[in-house]
Amino acid sequence: MSASEPTDTLITNPATAPDTGPAAIAPETASPAEPSVVAATDALTAAKKEAADNYERYLRAVADLENFRRRTVRDKDELRQFGVSRVLDDLLPVMDNLALGVTAAKQPKADLKTLIGGVELVLNQFKSVLAGHGLKELSPAGQPFDANFHESLSAQPSADAPEGQVLTVVRTGYVLNGRLLRPAAVVVSSGPAKVAPKN
Repeated sequence: MSASEPTDTLITNPATAPDTGPAAIAPETASPAEPSVVAATDALTAAKKEAADNYERYLRAVADLENFRRRTVRDKDELRQFGVSRVLDDLLPVMDNLALGVTAAKQPKADLKTLIGGVELVLNQFKSVLAGHGLKELSPAGQPFDANFHESLSAQPSADAPEGQVLTVVRTGYVLNGRLLRPAAVVVSSGPAKVAPKN
C-alpha cells in the first residue's frame, strides 16, 4: 500500500469512540401547559365559587322572606285582636259613668232633671272619645244637599229654604278620618210650594 492512499483508521479505544447509541439522544422535556387551558381552569374555579356564593345568598334571602311572612301574619293577627284596645280603653270611663247614671236613676227619689243632665254629660264624653279617634259627625241642617255625604229621605216644600237645601236631619251621619261611615239621612227642601193655577 502506497503512502498516498488513504488508510482506514481503526479505533481500538472504545472510550474515545463517539457515542451513537440510544444514550446519545437527548430526552424530550415536557412542554408547558397551554395558556388557554390554564385560563379556562381559573375561570371555571372562579365561576364555581361565584355560583356557591350566589346559592348561599339565595338561601339566606328565602329564609329572610319566610321570616318576614311569618312576622306579617303574626302582626296582622295581633292587630285584628288588639287593634281596638286603645279605643276600648278610652271608652271604659264612659261605661263607668253610664253605670253610675243607671244606679242614680234607680234611687227612689231620683231627680229627672239631674238624670237628664248626667246623661247629656256622658253623651258628650262619649262623643269626645270618638272624636279623639277620628270620628266626625255629619249634621248638615241648613247646608246644600251633597249626595256624597247625605241620603235624601224625602223632599218637602219650604218658603224659607231654597231648593236643594237640607231642612231636617233625621239621622246623623259619620265620617272616620275623612272616610264616610254612614251618610246623614235628611229631608231636602224642594223650594217654595207651587201654587196651582186658577181655572
